[in-house]
Amino acid sequence: MHRFALVGAGFIGSVHANSLMNHPDVELRTVADPDGARTEALAARTGAQPVTDIDRVFADPQIDAVLIASTSHTHASLLHACAASGKAVFCEKPIDLSLEVAAEAVAAVRASGVTAMVDFNRRFDPDHRAVHDAVQAGDIGTVELVQMTSRGPSLPPLSYLAASGGQMRDQTVHFFDLLRWITGLEPVEVHVAGSALADPAVADVGDVDTSVVTLRLDNGALCQIDSTRRTAYGYDERIEVNGSAGMIESGRRRTGAVSRYALGTTTSTGLDTGWFERMAHTYPLALGAFVAALNGEAPPSPSLADGLAAQSIAEAATESLRTGRTVEIHR
Repeated sequence: MHRFALVGAGFIGSVHANSLMNHPDVELRTVADPDGARTEALAARTGAQPVTDIDRVFADPQIDAVLIASTSHTHASLLHACAASGKAVFCEKPIDLSLEVAAEAVAAVRASGVTAMVDFNRRFDPDHRAVHDAVQAGDIGTVELVQMTSRGPSLPPLSYLAASGGQMRDQTVHFFDLLRWITGLEPVEVHVAGSALADPAVADVGDVDTSVVTLRLDNGALCQIDSTRRTAYGYDERIEVNGSAGMIESGRRRTGAVSRYALGTTTSTGLDTGWFERMAHTYPLALGAFVAALNGEAPPSPSLADGLAAQSIAEAATESLRTGRTVEIHR
């Protein structure tokens, strides 16, 4: 039985709490968050001990592992604390909004030898994994062209966007990770065009809500990722990989397969209302992979190094968006 502390009692913390409660090899021992009210509420729901002093997590010898689901700016310091206290760690993305700070945290965890994993949970979607497995098996030959779509249903609050690090670091970074994982290739250069179309005020906080990213991979293949914060029809996520011997696609997922026919019209089942509805099933699967790593059954994947690699691409993409130039990606 692995004894966990959950740091962060907000929305995503409550999602992880459900996964921790339902895993047979996990005891959720502590919920920690500086906000006493929401800490007490989540602890009461889970039966865990509520803690508002986060340092108590790292001083408790009864805690084996920490799941970091707190605000982004706290992740790096918490990773350092896990490394110093010898506790395994499963961390929400990003490692930090600063690439330099993130690299220092990854180095500290690596030096400590603790088991660590970053929560790029889209890797655990069965459709995306089927694409990965087929590409890695050589079913479509050599990868030549990749098309990815990330379209959210509604614009987040401007206050969120102002602190998110921008669309490349917050939204598209998931697809930078999927690109590396699915193809086994490394992006070497990136060019980004973006606009604030859903709300011109997005530009006032230094961000865009609609973008197209073009990447060149190290075998010469190309990838295009289109991202938007606001659609008029629901959440839309797709991946298509074209190769020298065929193509494979993780397509747009509908909520059902019902179509209604009437005179002159056909109505089909729609899409998920949001990203969480589309990806909720991946959170328990990601936790299961981390527990398997704790048990020595498999290496932790995605690793913190994977998180750092995706963030490096996001940094180059952010620079390209700012300058309008093609930017080389350095790791």
